[in-house]
Amino acid sequence: MSTIPDTPAPRHAALRYSLLRLAVFAACFAVVAVLAYVGVLPESIGASNPLWIVLLALVFSAPISFVVLRRQRDAMSQQVAPHVERAMHKINANRSMEDAD
Repeated sequence: MSTIPDTPAPRHAALRYSLLRLAVFAACFAVVAVLAYVGVLPESIGASNPLWIVLLALVFSAPISFVVLRRQRDAMSQQVAPHVERAMHKINANRSMEDAD
């Protein structure tokens, strides 16, 4: 009977996920900027052209990142979860020590 060991999360999962999120945003920003320059999307609302393009890129990149980067997000949560558990355990231990006084 063979058991499959849990695969450990990559060491730098949070950094990788953050860099990939930034890359998705940069790609969306480039596409939105080109579409605004060509005239497919409105270039601006009033005088807020750069802000408008950034906001549109954020709106487009969020759902794309949510779907495309699921594996990286899961790996990051596996890496972060033990640290959060330890911190919560310490907080609860400190709280119980304070209550005992």
